Amino acid sequence: MKFDELSFSEAPLIKNELPGIKSREILSLQEKLEGSPVSYPKGSPIAIKQGFGATIKDADDNIFIDFFGGAGVLALGHCNSYIDEKVREVQKKITHTLDFPTRVRIDLVEKIQEILPGNLKNNSKVIFGGPTGSDAVESAIKLSKTITKRHGIIAFEGAYHGMTSGALALTSGKFWKKNYMPLIPEVHFVPYAYSYRCPFRSKTAVECAEASANYYEHVLEDPHSGVVDPAMTIIEPIQGEGGSIVPHESFIRRIAEISNKYEVPIVFDEIQAGFCRTGKFFSSEHSNATPDIMTLSKALGGGFPLSAIAYRQDLDVWSKAAHIGTFRGNVSAMAAGSASIDFMLKNKLANYVEELGEYLLNKLKTIEKSSSIVGEVRGKGLMLGIEIVYDKDTKKPSPELCSKIRDEMFQRGVIIEIGGHYDNVLRFLPPLIITRKLAETGIEICIESIEKVENSIK
Repeated sequence: MKFDELSFSEAPLIKNELPGIKSREILSLQEKLEGSPVSYPKGSPIAIKQGFGATIKDADDNIFIDFFGGAGVLALGHCNSYIDEKVREVQKKITHTLDFPTRVRIDLVEKIQEILPGNLKNNSKVIFGGPTGSDAVESAIKLSKTITKRHGIIAFEGAYHGMTSGALALTSGKFWKKNYMPLIPEVHFVPYAYSYRCPFRSKTAVECAEASANYYEHVLEDPHSGVVDPAMTIIEPIQGEGGSIVPHESFIRRIAEISNKYEVPIVFDEIQAGFCRTGKFFSSEHSNATPDIMTLSKALGGGFPLSAIAYRQDLDVWSKAAHIGTFRGNVSAMAAGSASIDFMLKNKLANYVEELGEYLLNKLKTIEKSSSIVGEVRGKGLMLGIEIVYDKDTKKPSPELCSKIRDEMFQRGVIIEIGGHYDNVLRFLPPLIITRKLAETGIEICIESIEKVENSIK
C-alpha cells in the first residue's frame, strides 16, 4: 500500500488563528461539561473533526501533522481503510462475546503468538483483560503473585505503567501518585540506565548500563538491601513517558539474566514501544532479550481499546476466572488487531520504521550540535525524544522552554506531546505509516521552532 494515500496531502495547513472559533466553542463546552482531569487539550488546544493517516483536521478545517498518534495507539494512522474494512465485516455479525471463542479471537491469538520474540514465539499463552494497558499490567501483577506466592515488586525510575491502583504503584512519577498514597505495598524502584542523567554519574551509556544492572543485582542478592524476594520485576525495554529513553542494549539483557538467576519473573512492558514502533516488532528485540511475561495494548487494537498479556506456557498456573473483565476482548478491537498485524507484516512496516527513524534521528542530531538548549536527541524507530535544557554543561532541565517549543510547533501545524522526568522532553510518536515527506516537514518545523525559542532568550 502507498502510504502517501493515507494522509491529507496538504498538511500542514493553518487557515486561521489557533485555536479557531469553532474549536474554542467546543473546547469551552468540554471544560464546562467534563471533569478537570482532561489534559491533552490543555497542551494542544484543538477540537478534532477528522483524522486521516498521520494528519488531523480540526473543527475549523486546519490540518495538522500528527506527531502524537494517540499516545501510540494509532500506529497505523487514523481511519486506516484496511483495518476499517475488516472491522465492518465483523460488526455485521457480532458485537460482544465476553471470552466465548470466535474465529476472530483465535486468529488474533495465533498471530500474536507467531510474532512474539525468542522462546515466547508459539510457546506462550495469551489472556485478554480490560480494554486498557493498565489492565494488562494488573494482569501481570496477579499472574506473577500466583506463580511465586510472593508480594513485592521491583520497578524502575522513569517508569510509566498506567493509572489503575496497581499500575500506578509501579509508575515512578510523583505528580501522578502524590495524592493517592498508599497504593499497593512493597513496590521498590531501582535506577534505569538513563545515560544522559545517569544516577551513578557514569560517563558512557555502557558504563551506566553496567552500573544500573549491578545495582539491581545487589538489591536481589544482598539480604540487607531491604527488598524481600519480589513477585516480579517490570521494565520498559525503551521508556516512553520517562522521556523516550533508550538504554544501552546490554542493560535489558542483563536485567533479564539477573531476574532469571534469582528466579524473579521478568515482565517487559511493550504497551507503547511494541508493534513496530521502534523498528522491531517489540522493543526488547533490540537487546535480544525475552521476558517471562509481556504486556500489550495501544497499537495491539489498531485504534480500538484492547489489552492482553502473553506469557510462557509453563507459567499458566492461575485458575478459572482469576482475571476477568466485561470487555475482555471486544470483537471489533480483535478484528482491528488481527488486521493490524497483517498490515504490518505485508508492508514490512518494521523495516520501514527502522529506516525512516534512523534518517529522522540523524536529521535531528544537527540541532543537537548547533543548539544551546538541546541537551540530547535520542530514540529508536518512530519513538523519538529531544531533551531541552537551560544549559548544556549543567544539564539543568527546562520544562518552560520545552512547552514554548511545543506551542510554537502547534501554531505551525504539528501536534506533539511532552514527557520526561522533568517534563522537558519533546516526544514524537507519529503513526508508523507517516510518509518521509510529512515526517521531514514535521522535523523541519521542530527545528525552526527550537531556533525561534532559543533566539527569544538570547
